[in-house]
Amino acid sequence: MSGDSNGALLEADDLVAGYLPEVDILSGVSLTVGEGEIATVVGPNGAGKSTLIKTIFGLLAPRQGRVTLRGQDLTGLEPHSITRRGMSYVPQLDNVFASLSVEENLEMGSLERSRTRERIDRMYELFPRLGERRTQTAGTMSGGERQMLAMARALMPEPHVLLLDEPSAGLAPAFVEQIFDNVREINEAGVTVVMVEQNARRALAMSDRGYVLDLGRNRFQGAGSDLLEDPKVAELYLGGTARLDSE
Repeated sequence: MSGDSNGALLEADDLVAGYLPEVDILSGVSLTVGEGEIATVVGPNGAGKSTLIKTIFGLLAPRQGRVTLRGQDLTGLEPHSITRRGMSYVPQLDNVFASLSVEENLEMGSLERSRTRERIDRMYELFPRLGERRTQTAGTMSGGERQMLAMARALMPEPHVLLLDEPSAGLAPAFVEQIFDNVREINEAGVTVVMVEQNARRALAMSDRGYVLDLGRNRFQGAGSDLLEDPKVAELYLGGTARLDSE
């Protein structure tokens, strides 16, 4: 896998998008992610973070701007076409088939039937808890377990990029740490990760790149560690201190 000529794997350039006519949630947002990186998008409620992820994945058509993956223009493509080009998405809510078992959920994520068994076994290696619950109905699982399942199903097609919308939202503290560990393991396995995350400090601490959105625009961007140390970013978005709390 290789990015385009400037080294980017995924680029969103000057995106303008919204849900209602003539009402823009994104007002020219740009994002660049290199191969093998973790990038985190943070910002206050209503900043446009989830809208950005949905626009990148084709769930919302941009009024302006474009999205490219490995130099290939994805703008205007449907999500199923984007999935086949190497990108997967895990929404914050309703991200599993509640009436199906763990294994049936994983089967639903497969694009190559000849490799379904191989990919499922790989998901059980990445997420051992899922292997222990392979016959359990997804709707009876805890929130953290469902999030693991949603991530595993999104990984079934072997994407180059995994988009995560608030992966730790609403989870018990023990599961929050587990999900962040899973994100790191996924990345170490060769998948580029872009996540929107409310737990800004924890996410930026593990990210190669960070983007701070506010009112639908890029406000700050840089290395995750640099944003954590930026007094202005800390004051406005991280609770008022530039130093990362001990973890």
